[in-house]
Amino acid sequence: MTMMRAIHIEDNAEKSLSWLATNKPSPKPGEVLIEVAATAVNRADLVQRTGNYPPPPGASPILGLEASGHVVELGEGVENVEVGDRVCVLLTGGGYAEYVTAPASLLMPIPENLSLIEAASLPEVYFTAWVNLFMEAGAREGDVVMLHAAASGVGTAAIQLCKAFGIEVIATASGSKLDFLEELGADHVVDRREEDFVEVARRVTKDRGVDIILDPVGKDYLDRNINALATRGRLVNIGLLSGRSAELNMGRVLVKRLRVIGSVLRSRSVEEKLEIANDLRERAWPLFDSGKLRPVIHGTMAIERAQQAHELIASNTTIGKVVLTVNEEQ
Repeated sequence: MTMMRAIHIEDNAEKSLSWLATNKPSPKPGEVLIEVAATAVNRADLVQRTGNYPPPPGASPILGLEASGHVVELGEGVENVEVGDRVCVLLTGGGYAEYVTAPASLLMPIPENLSLIEAASLPEVYFTAWVNLFMEAGAREGDVVMLHAAASGVGTAAIQLCKAFGIEVIATASGSKLDFLEELGADHVVDRREEDFVEVARRVTKDRGVDIILDPVGKDYLDRNINALATRGRLVNIGLLSGRSAELNMGRVLVKRLRVIGSVLRSRSVEEKLEIANDLRERAWPLFDSGKLRPVIHGTMAIERAQQAHELIASNTTIGKVVLTVNEEQ
């Protein structure tokens, strides 16, 4: 069997990451094989590394939820894709490797003004921001949206998407990151350690409340999120950074006619992801060429330094994505 190198999670207390030889995958019908130029780190990778976020059935056990590179082989039945195409793609796993397979239907073209390295930072965050704000919560022009952890990859993508579609943004983050978020387009910024985001939401909206909250924090923010929402507001929970269990005041949910939406991306079917991909290609992807959207990358590291990249993400000091380069010569 043909071999390649990929990141391996060691069976030790530290769950160390090593760049080792493993079997090279082959594309199944409807799939392509991609020679990976770069991948990017997501918090889900850190959780999977600890054993608390196993890949969905049939997914690669190798870390990595996105990648960019060139198509090098087509599976049976693949059309409208050619060997040599520059692509980036959302994955269920396998990105931390020299080669990865992916459904051909989910391939995203790389905007002409972006490099393969930059493009590796796009799929996970733009799919996540788009599906949760625009498809799940129905964001539209004139809405006021609050984004928690707004300096994250998803947060920085969400700010740009909101501004491109005429949506007012309240962004929460630690104080050192607020200037950047304003420069990126946030209309209002909140120091999560020093300010009460509920009071800011009420002041900005003249006591009406915000229309949508995108929250990866979970437990610690639930009660305040409910307080900050307007009548018929939507809370979309996409993470559990502070814990998974909290008391919910159902009275306020009923009286304000709120929607509390739980959302994940990785375990969705290919058909669901294809719907998101098609929407993104049509409505959002052209905005990269016009400059309204751009990748926000904190830094790049060679794939052999994946463990250090995980430590950097865990430090909560980053803004945007950390990209891992696999083959910069592509």
